[in-house]
Amino acid sequence: MIDDAIKKLTELTAEFSELLKSISELRFSIKPSSGKWSKKEILGHLIDSATNNHQRFIRAQFENKPTIFYDQDNWVHYNYYNELPARQLIRFWTIYNKHLIEVIKRIPEESLLNQCKMKNGKNVTLDFLINDYVAHLEHHLRQIFD
Repeated sequence: MIDDAIKKLTELTAEFSELLKSISELRFSIKPSSGKWSKKEILGHLIDSATNNHQRFIRAQFENKPTIFYDQDNWVHYNYYNELPARQLIRFWTIYNKHLIEVIKRIPEESLLNQCKMKNGKNVTLDFLINDYVAHLEHHLRQIFD
Protein backbone atom coordinates (compact mmCIF):
# COMPACT_ATOMS: atom_id res chain seq x y z
CA MET A 1 0.00 0.00 0.00
CA ILE A 2 2.80 2.42 0.89
CA ASP A 3 4.51 1.69 -2.43
CA ASP A 4 1.37 2.88 -4.23
CA ALA A 5 1.42 6.12 -2.23
CA ILE A 6 5.10 6.69 -3.05
CA LYS A 7 4.47 6.04 -6.73
CA LYS A 8 1.42 8.34 -6.81
CA LEU A 9 3.20 11.13 -4.92
CA THR A 10 6.17 10.88 -7.29
CA GLU A 11 3.88 11.09 -10.32
CA LEU A 12 1.83 14.00 -8.95
CA THR A 13 4.92 15.97 -8.01
CA ALA A 14 6.47 15.55 -11.45
CA GLU A 15 3.27 16.18 -13.41
CA PHE A 16 1.97 19.15 -11.49
CA SER A 17 5.28 20.92 -10.95
CA GLU A 18 5.27 21.38 -14.73
CA LEU A 19 1.54 22.09 -15.12
CA LEU A 20 1.58 24.75 -12.41
CA LYS A 21 4.21 26.70 -14.36
CA SER A 22 1.69 27.17 -17.17
CA ILE A 23 -0.56 29.36 -14.99
CA SER A 24 0.05 33.10 -15.29
CA GLU A 25 1.00 35.08 -12.20
CA LEU A 26 -2.26 37.03 -12.44
CA ARG A 27 -4.44 33.94 -12.77
CA PHE A 28 -2.55 32.32 -9.90
CA SER A 29 -3.35 35.29 -7.62
CA ILE A 30 -7.05 35.85 -8.31
CA LYS A 31 -9.45 34.94 -5.51
CA PRO A 32 -12.65 33.46 -6.98
CA SER A 33 -14.71 35.25 -4.30
CA SER A 34 -14.38 36.81 -0.88
CA GLY A 35 -13.31 34.21 1.64
CA LYS A 36 -12.07 31.78 -1.03
CA TRP A 37 -8.42 30.96 -1.61
CA SER A 38 -6.56 31.90 -4.77
CA LYS A 39 -4.63 29.22 -6.65
CA LYS A 40 -1.47 30.48 -4.89
CA GLU A 41 -3.17 30.07 -1.53
CA ILE A 42 -4.32 26.56 -2.41
CA LEU A 43 -0.73 25.69 -3.33
CA GLY A 44 0.37 27.38 -0.10
CA HIS A 45 -2.11 25.21 1.80
CA LEU A 46 -0.43 22.18 0.21
CA ILE A 47 2.94 23.48 1.43
CA ASP A 48 1.46 23.83 4.93
CA SER A 49 0.08 20.31 4.65
CA ALA A 50 3.53 19.07 3.65
CA THR A 51 5.05 20.89 6.62
CA ASN A 52 2.64 19.44 9.15
CA ASN A 53 2.65 15.96 7.66
CA HIS A 54 6.44 16.00 7.57
CA GLN A 55 6.33 16.33 11.37
CA ARG A 56 3.84 13.49 11.59
CA PHE A 57 5.89 11.22 9.34
CA ILE A 58 8.99 11.79 11.47
CA ARG A 59 7.63 12.12 14.99
CA ALA A 60 5.29 9.12 14.74
CA GLN A 61 8.39 6.97 14.30
CA PHE A 62 9.82 7.85 17.72
CA GLU A 63 7.07 9.47 19.82
CA ASN A 64 4.05 7.80 21.33
CA LYS A 65 0.98 9.11 19.50
CA PRO A 66 2.11 12.69 18.89
CA THR A 67 -0.70 15.21 18.48
CA ILE A 68 -0.04 17.38 15.44
CA PHE A 69 -2.69 19.57 13.87
CA TYR A 70 -2.94 23.08 12.49
CA ASP A 71 -5.40 25.86 11.76
CA GLN A 72 -5.28 25.85 7.96
CA ASP A 73 -6.87 29.27 7.45
CA ASN A 74 -4.44 31.00 9.79
CA TRP A 75 -1.49 29.17 8.27
CA VAL A 76 -2.49 30.35 4.78
CA HIS A 77 -3.20 33.87 6.02
CA TYR A 78 0.05 34.37 7.95
CA ASN A 79 2.25 32.85 5.26
CA TYR A 80 1.04 35.60 2.87
CA TYR A 81 1.14 33.20 -0.07
CA ASN A 82 -0.79 35.49 -2.39
CA GLU A 83 1.97 38.09 -2.08
CA LEU A 84 4.77 35.71 -3.08
CA PRO A 85 5.92 34.89 -6.61
CA ALA A 86 4.18 31.83 -8.05
CA ARG A 87 7.49 30.36 -9.27
CA GLN A 88 8.91 30.46 -5.75
CA LEU A 89 5.88 28.63 -4.36
CA ILE A 90 6.00 26.03 -7.13
CA ARG A 91 9.71 25.35 -6.55
CA PHE A 92 9.22 25.13 -2.78
CA TRP A 93 6.20 22.80 -3.11
CA THR A 94 8.09 20.59 -5.59
CA ILE A 95 11.28 20.23 -3.58
CA TYR A 96 9.37 19.69 -0.33
CA ASN A 97 7.40 16.83 -1.86
CA LYS A 98 10.55 15.32 -3.35
CA HIS A 99 11.99 15.34 0.16
CA LEU A 100 8.85 13.74 1.63
CA ILE A 101 9.07 10.99 -0.99
CA GLU A 102 12.58 10.19 0.25
CA VAL A 103 11.43 10.27 3.89
CA ILE A 104 8.49 7.96 3.20
CA LYS A 105 10.67 5.49 1.26
CA ARG A 106 12.83 5.03 4.34
CA ILE A 107 10.13 4.53 6.97
CA PRO A 108 10.49 0.99 8.33
CA GLU A 109 7.44 -1.14 7.56
CA GLU A 110 6.81 -1.86 11.24
CA SER A 111 6.61 1.90 11.93
CA LEU A 112 3.68 2.30 9.54
CA LEU A 113 1.40 1.03 12.29
CA ASN A 114 2.55 3.72 14.73
CA GLN A 115 -0.14 6.27 15.50
CA CYS A 116 -0.70 10.02 15.67
CA LYS A 117 -3.50 11.68 17.55
CA MET A 118 -5.62 14.04 15.47
CA LYS A 119 -7.33 17.24 16.62
CA ASN A 120 -10.61 15.36 17.10
CA GLY A 121 -8.84 12.92 19.45
CA LYS A 122 -8.93 10.06 16.94
CA ASN A 123 -5.78 7.97 16.56
CA VAL A 124 -4.66 7.15 13.02
CA THR A 125 -1.72 5.11 11.73
CA LEU A 126 1.25 6.50 9.91
CA ASP A 127 0.21 4.37 6.93
CA PHE A 128 -3.18 6.11 6.93
CA LEU A 129 -1.57 9.55 7.22
CA ILE A 130 0.72 8.95 4.25
CA ASN A 131 -2.09 7.72 2.02
CA ASP A 132 -4.39 10.51 3.21
CA TYR A 133 -1.66 13.09 2.48
CA VAL A 134 -1.39 11.90 -1.13
CA ALA A 135 -5.18 11.87 -1.63
CA HIS A 136 -5.51 15.35 -0.10
CA LEU A 137 -2.71 16.65 -2.30
CA GLU A 138 -4.28 15.25 -5.45
CA HIS A 139 -7.69 16.71 -4.56
CA HIS A 140 -6.30 20.23 -4.17
CA LEU A 141 -4.05 20.02 -7.24
CA ARG A 142 -7.09 19.10 -9.34
CA GLN A 143 -8.99 21.97 -7.68
CA ILE A 144 -6.35 24.43 -8.95
CA PHE A 145 -7.13 23.38 -12.52
CA ASP A 146 -10.96 23.23 -12.24
